[in-house]
Order: sequence, then C-alpha cells, then structure tokens
Amino acid sequence: MLEPLDNLIHALSRLPGFGRRSSERAALALVRRPETLLDTLVRALQEAREGVCLCSKCGAFTTHDADPCALCTRADRDDRLLCVVEDPADIHTIESAGAFRGRYHALMGKLSPGRQTGVGELRINALAQRVRAEGVHEVLLALSTDLEGDATAGFIAERLRGSGVRLTRLAFGLPCGSGVAYADPLTLRRAVQGRQTIEGPSDHD
Repeated sequence: MLEPLDNLIHALSRLPGFGRRSSERAALALVRRPETLLDTLVRALQEAREGVCLCSKCGAFTTHDADPCALCTRADRDDRLLCVVEDPADIHTIESAGAFRGRYHALMGKLSPGRQTGVGELRINALAQRVRAEGVHEVLLALSTDLEGDATAGFIAERLRGSGVRLTRLAFGLPCGSGVAYADPLTLRRAVQGRQTIEGPSDHD
C-alpha cells in the first residue's frame, strides 16, 4: 500500500473505536473525496490543534481565549460542590446528564502501576489545594468502578482526611468495571442523585 495512505490508516487506527478495517475504510473515503472530506478534516484538525486547550483550573476542554472555562466562571454553579473525574471527556458526559450543578476537577487519569501512573502524574495535590482554598463542602468522586478507580478514590479519601469535607462517590448506577464515558445520561443522573457518603466531617474536627 502507498506509504502516505498507510500512514493515514495507522494514525486513524490509534483513535478509540477505530480498528484496522474501519481505519482503512475511513482513509479510503477521505482520499477518494479530498475536496469535500479530506480538506475539511485537515482544516478542522488544525483549528482544534491551535484553538482547543485544557482549562487551567478544572482541566475541562476549552479554548485559549476562554481560560478558565465557563464551568469555572459561571455564577450559577455551586462552588461548595466539586465533582472529581478521571478525564476531561467525563466532564462533558456528566454535563449532558443535567443532574450536576457544581464545579469540576479532572485528575487526568487514575492510579495505575501497570501504566506507571502515580500520584505525581495526577492532579491530586491541586485537588487538595482547591478544597482548602475554595471552601468546598462536598467532593463527589465520579471515578471508574474498577480496581484502579477504587484505589484512586481510597487515596483521595486519605489525602482529604481531616479537611472537614464530605466525600461521596457515584451510586451503583454505573456497571462494575465501567466508567463515566460509557454511561448513558439516565444512568448518570441516577448515579449523581443517589451518591453515597465515603467519609464526612469528623465529630472530633
């Protein structure tokens, strides 16, 4: 196969949901209609590359001219409630459910020895600083229900121990071993509304 076409197929195959065969079909469709498909895609990719960034405060997707993002600056959001997610895409997923009106904090992953993702690679220290500085009353952990998600939740609970913040997790609306990105809006709405307490303010604090 031609090297430029093979490179395009390889690049597409690295995207989530794209296997070798689906990447080949997409690549062939693009080069078959360069003016209507390929050129449009190139322009959109370039615009995204130059314009999209991560919010410096919460980690959500935003643009360089809107940083911090609207979710961090809008006055109608509840500053006392902070939802912690693994990935910026999870913020969009929870927002689409329409059941959460607080602020967000993306960790940029979860603790994973296999992927060599430790505390230093995650935004856990920034989370602790936000809890102290912003007067947060409740931290909702919207993390995956797998072993790595549980380990991350446990570490955060220990990190925030003694802070006086109420710590909760999504209720069991999420299937075991799954994550926010794969849940439908109704499941997410029920999970947010039925969240459970992990640790609350201590009577001795």
